[in-house]
Order: sequence, then C-alpha cells, then structure tokens
Amino acid sequence: MKPIPSTEERVWAVLAHLSALAFGMGLLLPIIGWAEQRGKSKYIAYQCLQALGYQSLGYTVWLLGYLLFIVVIVIVMMIVAMVAPKNEDVFAASIIGFDIFLFIFIFVSLGIYLLMPIIAAVACGMGKDFQYPFMGKRLTNYLEYNAENENSLNEDHEDRWVAAAGHFSVIIALWGMLVPVTAWILQGKRSAWLKFQSAQATAFHVCTLALGFVAGVFYMIGMVAFIALTGFSPESSMSSATGLIGIIVMFGFMLIALLILLVIPFFHITGQWAGYRVLKGDDYQYPIVGKLVARVIPSGAKNLPTREEDPSVAANAPSG
Repeated sequence: MKPIPSTEERVWAVLAHLSALAFGMGLLLPIIGWAEQRGKSKYIAYQCLQALGYQSLGYTVWLLGYLLFIVVIVIVMMIVAMVAPKNEDVFAASIIGFDIFLFIFIFVSLGIYLLMPIIAAVACGMGKDFQYPFMGKRLTNYLEYNAENENSLNEDHEDRWVAAAGHFSVIIALWGMLVPVTAWILQGKRSAWLKFQSAQATAFHVCTLALGFVAGVFYMIGMVAFIALTGFSPESSMSSATGLIGIIVMFGFMLIALLILLVIPFFHITGQWAGYRVLKGDDYQYPIVGKLVARVIPSGAKNLPTREEDPSVAANAPSG
C-alpha cells in the first residue's frame, strides 16, 4: 500500500503545482519546496520537481508549438495569396478566418497549459501521486521514485534535473533566473556541481537579458536622434537634409537593435541544449560564460556513465 501523504505534504504539492498560474514568477515556489523538503519528504520533492519541470521545460514545448503553428499559418496564408491574388473578397475572408483560428488556438492551448497544474493540484490535494502526461513517467524513472518503498530519490539525478531546469528557463525572460539563483543559494553548499551549473546558468541568463537591454538602448537612441534632428513641432519637415539624416540615423540604430534581438533566440536554443546535455549526464559548460565562471567557482565535475557504458542513462533521461 502506498503511504498517504500528510497534510503538510499535500499543501506543498498543491502550492507547487498552482504556482504555474503565476507564469514565470511561480518558478520560485517549487524550487524552494524541493530545496527545503527534499530531505524530509520524497513526495514533496518529487511533486515539486515535476512542477519545476512543467514550468520550465513545459513552457519551452508550449512556446515552440505555438511558434510552429504561426509558421504553418503564415505559409498557408502565402499559398492562399498566390492562389487567389485577384479575388479580394476571398483573400479578405481567409485573413479573417485565419485570425479567428489563431485567436482560438492561442487561448485554447494556453487554457490547456494552465489547466494541467490545476488538475495536478486537485489530485495532490486528495492525496494522490499525480504524474503529468508524457513527463511524469519519465521523471519517475529518472529519479528512481517509488512511493511504496523507503528509498530516497536519486540525489545525483535530482541535482541534474534542477540544473537542467535552470538552463531551460533562460527562455523565460527575467523570471527564469529565479531557478538557478535559488538553487545556487539554497543548495550550493551541499553540491559543488549544482553550484557551478547554477552559477553559469545565472551568468548566461544575465547575458541574455543584457542583449535585450542593449537592443532597447539602441532603439531609444535612434528615436531620440530622429526627434532631435527633425524637430518637435508638427511643422517640422522631414524632407530637409537634416530630416533625411534623422531618418537614416533612426533606421540605422533600429537595424542594429534588430540584429541584436535576432541573436537572442540563439541564446535560448543554447540554453535548451545545455539542459539536454546535463540530463544526459554531461558536465556541460557554455563556450565562453562557462569557462569564465569556472575560474571563480570550481565545476565539481561528476560525469554519469555515457550511453555507450550504460544504456539505461539514455533510457531513463526525460525527453519532454
């Protein structure tokens, strides 16, 4: 018989799952719950790690699905535009139809994404051992979680799951930094490896945010230069030499800002790759950031067996 979770365990699990409703900010609760309760209750630790994975890796999957849908919609609209270029009524109707379909898709998919944590919270409130679809079973195997025995979770895999979440969450602007920073503060003394991974993930988050900030600065400089050169009054003419210079300067700075923004998705992809590598058992380091962090904080390397040495590593590692 599976032991019935205590009231405290249920409360922690419910709050960890419901924190997903706070969007990005909710990442703080499951990481704190895991860090503070991991040595007391493996039920709390497991449910918190599930909630953490759902809010980091799950958000990535949801966002990628949304972007893929947008790409498909754009391609279909381009085909419709080529097929019926002269029939404006048909084209206008198709545009309206696509807009409605996109609106419905966004809210339905977002509703499903937010509904799952509510279902998880209700199940945990009733004392059940909830598992998210697709991710839950894989995470159970990865952490070697079994509610019926007294064995604790696989500590090394716990650390790797948390470290991977820190890398995955780089796609969540600002709030995603809560994961590696909190893990660093609360568990850094216990695990030198988790401390290093959290530190380099934090530094990588900062670099990503800095790029966005720099892009914003260039954009604002362009706007200010345009206003300064063309004048503030409605009568100011942009056809003059000064006005043309203002337009050129503005578009120049905006182009630089756009190029910087186009680099940010590369950072997001790199963060997802880092999380994947960590889950597979590698002691991943970012090309530049990781080496700089390693000079200050020891990496605490602890490689897992490779897939060639132990096929169970690949079999048990969660894939989404």
